[in-house]
Amino acid sequence: MEDVDSGVSSPGRLEGKSIAIVVCWFLGLGSLISWNSMLTISDYYYQVFPHYHPSRVLTLVYQPFAVGTMAILAYHESKINTRKRNIFGYILFALSTLGLILIDLGTSGKGGIANYIGICVFVACFGLADAHVQGGMVGDLAFMHPEFNQSFFCGLAASGALTSGLRLITKAAFDKTDNGLRKGVILFLSISTFFEFLCVLLYAFVFGKLPIVKYFRKKAASEGSKTVRADLVAVGIHTSDKETVKQERLTTKQLLVQNVDYAIDLYVIYVLTLSIFPGFLYENTGHHQLGSWYAVVLIAMYNVWDLIGRYVPLIKAIKLRSRKGLLISCFSRFLLIPCFYFTAKYGDQGWMILLVSFLGLTNGYLTVCVLTAAPSGYKAPEQNALGNLLVLFLLGGIFSGVALDWLWIIGKQSF
Repeated sequence: MEDVDSGVSSPGRLEGKSIAIVVCWFLGLGSLISWNSMLTISDYYYQVFPHYHPSRVLTLVYQPFAVGTMAILAYHESKINTRKRNIFGYILFALSTLGLILIDLGTSGKGGIANYIGICVFVACFGLADAHVQGGMVGDLAFMHPEFNQSFFCGLAASGALTSGLRLITKAAFDKTDNGLRKGVILFLSISTFFEFLCVLLYAFVFGKLPIVKYFRKKAASEGSKTVRADLVAVGIHTSDKETVKQERLTTKQLLVQNVDYAIDLYVIYVLTLSIFPGFLYENTGHHQLGSWYAVVLIAMYNVWDLIGRYVPLIKAIKLRSRKGLLISCFSRFLLIPCFYFTAKYGDQGWMILLVSFLGLTNGYLTVCVLTAAPSGYKAPEQNALGNLLVLFLLGGIFSGVALDWLWIIGKQSF
C-alpha cells in the first residue's frame, strides 16, 4: 500500500480535485432537492388542501423520520457500509419524488384526507433518505479535502435556489393556462426526479473512481476506517486487516464533549431558521402587492441568499474561525424573531424580503463555517463519526424549529 501518511503532494493525490468538487455540488443538490421541491410547491398544496396547513404539517412529518433514523445511523456509523447507505438514500429520494407525481396524476390533483396521507407517506420517506444521505456524505467527506464538504453544502443550498427559480418559471409559464398551477408542479417534480437519478449514477459510478477520492479513502482505511471498504472494492482496491493500522480512536461521547460547542452552533442555527422558514413565510406575513407571488418570492430570496452565504467563507479574510465568535453569532440570530414579528405586523413587503434575505445569508454562512472547522485535527474514523454527530444536531435543530414554528399561529382563528 502506498505511503498515505506522506505530507508531500503527488499528482495522484491532487488529480480529479476540480471534478470531485463539482460532483460533490451535485450530490449536495440531490440530497435536498426533493424536500425543497415540497417546500417550494406549498402554494399548490395550499390550494388543494387549504385546511391542512401543508407547509407546517409536511415539515413536521418529515423531521421525526429524519432525526430518528439519523440517531440510529450515527450510533452505528463505524459499522455501516457507506456506499450502500448513500446509494439507498438517493434511490429512495428518486422513487419518493416520482411517487408524488404518480399520486397527483392518479387523483387528478384532487384534495381529500386520503390523498394528503399518501403525500405524507412519501414525505416520511424523504426523512429516511435525508438521514442516510446527509449523514453518510458529510461523514464521508469529513476526512477528505474541506472544499468537498463546502461544495456539498453549497449544493444543498443550490437545491433551494434552483427549485425556487424553477418554481417562478413554471408559475409564470402556466399561471394563466387551464389548471396551470398543477401543470407547473408536475413539470417541476419531474425535473427534481431527474436530478435524483443523476445523483445515483454520479455516486455509484463517478465519484469513487476519482484519484483524489481513492487517495483519501485509502488513507482512511489505513487509519482504521471500515466504512470506506465497499467504496474501495467497487473501484478495484482491496484492503485487509493486515494493511489497517490499529489505532486508538476517541469514542463518540468523547468527540461530542470536545465539539459540543459546534454541535450547539448547528442546533441553534436551524432552530431559529426553521421556526420562521417556511411556515411563518406562508401563513403569517399577510397579503401584499405581490399577491399569490409573495410567499414564492420570499422562499426564493431565502434560498438564493442561503446559497450566497455558503460561498462567502471562500473569502478567507471574512471566514469566522473563532469558536467563541461562532457561538455568539449563532445565538445573536434569535434577535431576528422580534424583527420578523413586527415586520409582519407593521412593515411592508420590502422590509420582509430584506429580513428573509438576511436570514438565508447568515444560515448559509454560519453552517459552512462550523462544518468546515469542526473535523480538523482528527483521524478519519473520528472525522466520520463527528460528521454524523453534527448532522444529527443539525437535524435535531430543524425538528425543534419546526415544532416551535407552530407557536406563530396560536390564537389565529383559522387554526
